Amino acid sequence: MSYTVVGKWGKNLAIRVPMDVARTAGLTDGEKVEIETQGGDIVVRRRAAHAQARQDAEIAAEEIIAESRRHSLGPISIRDLLDDGRRG
Repeated sequence: MSYTVVGKWGKNLAIRVPMDVARTAGLTDGEKVEIETQGGDIVVRRRAAHAQARQDAEIAAEEIIAESRRHSLGPISIRDLLDDGRRG
């Protein structure tokens, strides 16, 4: 865990990101980041990382859909399986 100090930068407050944290996150000088509060915490998110996570999720969803089309349940529907599981 790293610690840093909040300082003043013009009319704003600034937080310096320790180099080890920046390296681990893949953060580079001049990169734009998203910042928000969640439950009283400050969350800084790399925009590129957020976009990559979304892209990864979309690719995974496409793979799941493609794989599901190659398998048949025959005359049984998913609803039948769910109902059987509830009765089980």
